[in-house]
Amino acid sequence: MDRLRSCSLRDIRIDDPFWNKYTQLVPREVIPYQWSTLNDSVEGAEPSHAIRNFRIAAGMETGDFYGFVFQDSDVAKWLEAVAYSLSWQPDAGLEKRADDTIAVIAAAQQPDGYLDTYFIINTPGREFFNLQEGHELYCAGHMIEAGTAYYKVTGKRTLLDVCIRMADHICDVFHRPDHLAAVPGHEEIELALVKLYEVTGQEKYLKMAKDFIDRRGQEPNYLENESKNPGWTQIFANMQDYSADYSQSDRPVRMQTRAEGHAVRAVYLYSAMADVAYYAHDESLLAACERLWEDITQRQMYITGGIGSSGILERFTTDYHLPNEGAYAESCASVGLALFCRRMSQITHDAKYMDTAETALCNTVLAGIAQDGKSFFYVNPLAVWPEACMKHTSLEHVKPVRQKWFSCACCPPNIARTLASLGEYCYFENEEGLWVNLFVSGQVDLLRGGKKFTLTVKTRFPFDGSVSMTIRGEGAMDGKLMVRIPSYVKAYSFTVKGQETRPEVEKGYAAIGGLSDGDTVEVKFSIPAEYVHADPKLRADEGRVAIRKGPVVYCLEETDNGDNLEQILADTAAPLCEEYREDLLGGTLIIHAEGCRSMIEGLPEGCLYGTGHTVYRPAELTLVPYAYWDNRKTGEMQVWMREKFH
Repeated sequence: MDRLRSCSLRDIRIDDPFWNKYTQLVPREVIPYQWSTLNDSVEGAEPSHAIRNFRIAAGMETGDFYGFVFQDSDVAKWLEAVAYSLSWQPDAGLEKRADDTIAVIAAAQQPDGYLDTYFIINTPGREFFNLQEGHELYCAGHMIEAGTAYYKVTGKRTLLDVCIRMADHICDVFHRPDHLAAVPGHEEIELALVKLYEVTGQEKYLKMAKDFIDRRGQEPNYLENESKNPGWTQIFANMQDYSADYSQSDRPVRMQTRAEGHAVRAVYLYSAMADVAYYAHDESLLAACERLWEDITQRQMYITGGIGSSGILERFTTDYHLPNEGAYAESCASVGLALFCRRMSQITHDAKYMDTAETALCNTVLAGIAQDGKSFFYVNPLAVWPEACMKHTSLEHVKPVRQKWFSCACCPPNIARTLASLGEYCYFENEEGLWVNLFVSGQVDLLRGGKKFTLTVKTRFPFDGSVSMTIRGEGAMDGKLMVRIPSYVKAYSFTVKGQETRPEVEKGYAAIGGLSDGDTVEVKFSIPAEYVHADPKLRADEGRVAIRKGPVVYCLEETDNGDNLEQILADTAAPLCEEYREDLLGGTLIIHAEGCRSMIEGLPEGCLYGTGHTVYRPAELTLVPYAYWDNRKTGEMQVWMREKFH
């Protein structure tokens, strides 16, 4: 296996009409806003206390720990977003703020390397006694991701050294007799240890990651039996009926054939499995990753790239159980899915994994953040009736408007770090050439055969399927340009150096060689808006259709179509009309469709049930990208529409 490398974020500049409205928000609005929330200075937002927890743990302040047991991870993900942002938009003031925050974190670290403010403040000396619920290794993983990212961008070692001491302590503890079978309750440390190995070259970190993966699901089951240990205490009341499949621990990972349990934990685990499969040359582990991806995408994923349908325990349920109104589809789960698929594409050189990553990024991940960068969705349903989203009901997890923050705020900084690192999804490279995965306007600088080159991309993708790519540099470029052909493309054509050509395609990538300074590659993808049906086994969408253009899923909003969207039927025999509106939602392509509204005539006024007859009134429908819903007025939203039959 030859893993493709993501191009350095320092070498990538994104200037794209679709992505700018989000990526440019990151340094300007998102990072400053999230810093304010972490310091509890946003009026009306859920309190965080996360920075103060570190100050208390460091002895800089007195007070009690506040928040969830995993509160530290919000600060770590914020720092990781800062690192990525600094790589392409340097900011001395922001870097100073990050350095000051890192100093507080370093001061909170214990002499043996342990670092977790919940346990330092609340139960000092009782480390790693509740792995099922404690999230210590989850928090450590996110801090390691932040530390490696910050070091790679700034060259500063303070946070990296904190992470090295922490990882050394973990390697020590989890090779002691009482922890030889122990595994994390919430996976994350595994993929982070691989990143630390990549930066430091220390094999023990890779070995620890592999150990955690290999131990998972073995008998006797550590997580199921942990509560029998002396002094064990419960942290979460709703975890009293703990089941090992919730944390993907019911069987060894190589025997797992379907995605089960908590969706975020699952895809973080699968990401680490892919990493370890590559470094350990473990074909059986990679085969398990392929099976799990297939299960997710063919039986357990929403059309929007959302995963984890249950509002209880944020988990996968059963095959084809993808309810729309009650969907959970946590933003973090789609971030994790994109991370998993990026790794699988890098290892296998197969474009199908980037198809899935793109779907998650363009729909659920973007839906998770408002276009002002200051409010967020944790849950991403595919149908919303605001009045029904009531507390103490089965829909209380659904919010009809984005929130300023959350008491459990894992999603906002996760979205921030994802948007800040978008370039890592756009391009891969190896000795064979440059791999173009996402079609995003901008530039990437390359060093090929000791010579410098720049690839400039111009496109209005995904609203337009034309992509122009021009090479500038020192003569002939070594290697090929590998251009992804998405699975949703109906037809495509390539023009290279002014001549139409039909390049060879392998695993979804078209290979174009012989490029030199000044050469241009023009690609035209046919990506018309189209109606999509679901597998009939997906009961929630039986008799319904959705509209998709390329990777972008569309939805009805009450703002454009009136209330009671369930009355609407789409006429799939009529053509769809595309219209670009510069004045709407920061510039977007909207879709007009024909349909009707079903009405009941003859039902007496005020009668809840009674006899009558159905009539259908013509209706013109307007749909906007799902990612953009709830950026205007609060109201109903719906992705899957009933289909009008002729």
